[in-house]
Amino acid sequence: MQPLAMARFSRPGIGAVAARSMDAMVDSLTRDQRHKVMANIKGKDTKPEMTVRRLLFAQGYRYRLHAAGLPGRPDIVFGARHKAIFVNGCFWHSHSCPSGTHKPQTNPEFWEAKRSRTVERDARVLALLHELGWEAFTVWECELKSLDAVSAALGAFLGPPRQSGTGTGNSTSQGVNNHLPLAPRMRPPYAQGNRPI
Repeated sequence: MQPLAMARFSRPGIGAVAARSMDAMVDSLTRDQRHKVMANIKGKDTKPEMTVRRLLFAQGYRYRLHAAGLPGRPDIVFGARHKAIFVNGCFWHSHSCPSGTHKPQTNPEFWEAKRSRTVERDARVLALLHELGWEAFTVWECELKSLDAVSAALGAFLGPPRQSGTGTGNSTSQGVNNHLPLAPRMRPPYAQGNRPI
């Protein structure tokens, strides 16, 4: 009897390299293991989303996250401006870049259907936001390789950040007295060197 490894490469009409590439297409995990791996993929606070949030915050923008009252629950929401930002992974949302056009070899029918439903849902959500008077902007994962370009595009989309501070803006029209002195910040007791063990 031939060892399994030898039998794998001695298929009639198939070379060793082709046999190895065919074996690479087979999923090495069981169905339950693959389910657990896929279930652990996050939809919120992903690395690309955190990068965009840090970029916006550093530029002086303040925002809400994952607004439940809006279609599609945009990743970043600017309520006063009626603007929303989606940070999309290229593979999951079928972007036109190499990562987005990659076709999985395992279970291709499932992935094609799943990704096409995602594209349809994205188009439906953008249309609903537009009907509600909201503007939407999509940042693709592959675009984050050039943070300066993303920063410029976000700045053009959002306009200048709002200035917050005393005496500016419309905070006095909302009944806030900007002329009162601010109370000193309370420091926790361990800030003076008495840290708990």
